[in-house]
Amino acid sequence: MLKRYMHSRERHFVELNDNRVVRPFEWGTEFVAAGGVADPKRLFADHSAAALADSDDFYRLDGDGIEGLSANGCEITWRSAVETVDESNNTAYGHFFPYDRNKRSAVVVLPHWNAKEGTYFDLCRVFNKVGISALRLTLPYHERRMPRHLERADHLVAPNVGRTIESVRQAVLDTRSAVRWLKMQGYEKVGIVGTSIGSCTAFLAFVHDMDIDAGVFNHVSSYFADVVWKGLSTYHVKAALEQNVTLEELREYWKPISPAAFMEKLGAQVPRPQRYIYTLYDLTFPIELSRETISLLRQYGVKHSRAVLPCGHYTLGEKPWAYLDGYKIVSFLKRKLR
Repeated sequence: MLKRYMHSRERHFVELNDNRVVRPFEWGTEFVAAGGVADPKRLFADHSAAALADSDDFYRLDGDGIEGLSANGCEITWRSAVETVDESNNTAYGHFFPYDRNKRSAVVVLPHWNAKEGTYFDLCRVFNKVGISALRLTLPYHERRMPRHLERADHLVAPNVGRTIESVRQAVLDTRSAVRWLKMQGYEKVGIVGTSIGSCTAFLAFVHDMDIDAGVFNHVSSYFADVVWKGLSTYHVKAALEQNVTLEELREYWKPISPAAFMEKLGAQVPRPQRYIYTLYDLTFPIELSRETISLLRQYGVKHSRAVLPCGHYTLGEKPWAYLDGYKIVSFLKRKLR
């Protein structure tokens, strides 16, 4: 009965967003390689293998990662480490909520796909109340980073194989830049929390940046391609993809942006506090993908905390689940960033 109700609520929220557009499929080889390519499938298979073989290089942040930094009140901006064809997307934005009494700990907050300006500000204020500074990032192609011709952040998760890879990599490097900036401000410990695609981004940054001391991953899934293929919120993206690639092919191409691909790497690292939160009735990050994530963590001996809530992807943002979720996030990071 509860499952039926939650699933109906999930479908209701998806139907509220009636501006989803089925865009044309594109390989987007130009986003990962220069010059012409005769066989895009071979290119993406080789690109994936190379990125996985040296993911530290793939997610490397050169220099200080905060070129052209500017501060205007609580907003900071800098030049993104990844230069894209959309100039509006090349400026990274962060809204800073400092806790002025000390610089013991801070948290980077990564929103969900198509989050609006101002979302997660309340979560940042809660972090302030428990003595933690917070920096809320704007994801690529969101808010002021969105090109004029878009209504949704369609370039971050797209039926364009190469552009999706570039966009997620950009999100990870922007996140690493934010962590580096907080460290430069003198914060002793920096945590991270991401929701939905923000969770995926946070995980990839966590694995590739040992300056992140603790992480909370809110909604978790194993493979990026499987979420797009099987999730309710991305049916319009799948509609273009499935006419041109198989799920197995897409999973291989998008492994460099998939948490499952880095579980062995995470298991070999010095243990850091990490919590994984997922919901029982999620139609966007299907439950079997969340459970696969937990299974992989156990397989590679990654010590972790797990929280499972009896709601869905969208309903997690409703009362009382939003309050419970916030408690699971804030209480964990408060303990681990002391």
